[in-house]
Amino acid sequence: MLTYTLDLTPFIQLSDRQFAQLCDHHPDIKFERNARGELIIMPPTGGETGNRNVELSADFVLWNRRSKLGYVFDSSTCFKLPNGGNRSPDLAWIRRDRWEALSQGDRETFPPIAPDFVLELKSPSDNLNDLRDKMAEYQEAGVKLGWLIDRQAQRADIYRQGLEPEQRDRPVTLDGETILPGFQLDLSIVW
Repeated sequence: MLTYTLDLTPFIQLSDRQFAQLCDHHPDIKFERNARGELIIMPPTGGETGNRNVELSADFVLWNRRSKLGYVFDSSTCFKLPNGGNRSPDLAWIRRDRWEALSQGDRETFPPIAPDFVLELKSPSDNLNDLRDKMAEYQEAGVKLGWLIDRQAQRADIYRQGLEPEQRDRPVTLDGETILPGFQLDLSIVW
């Protein structure tokens, strides 16, 4: 299963409304749109990646329930980023005050906000360079901390606002730093 990128920009520029209608009319297809306006068709994940995604999500949800600092979002959530992209990270987190500042209408659609934190878990079918481009796009859009976890290479790339990515080979844990205070992800569930 491959990800397909369609560059329709020479022919048509989808408005936000048209993009939302496209998604509504094809609910079985996961669409994203990058900052250049290219349409990205995402394949579903396989069983191993899906299992790891939910295990990772559980750790974030439990931490967030205890800390009450923000809101956790799954991979079905599409965010309208300030740079024009419509992106769906595998997991996202937004500080409570930022989320609650959005109108109810904005929260019900593709929320027009860059998450504070994003996580992408590389599937065997994902192209690593495409994921790195996506992480760079998140940084440019204002995401403060991001983790790109590559199970096959047993590597984690850490993206921080305004800095070059840091690569770690086979880390045991990842720390939420000041963005996710008190959170530590045990990577034994990934490797």
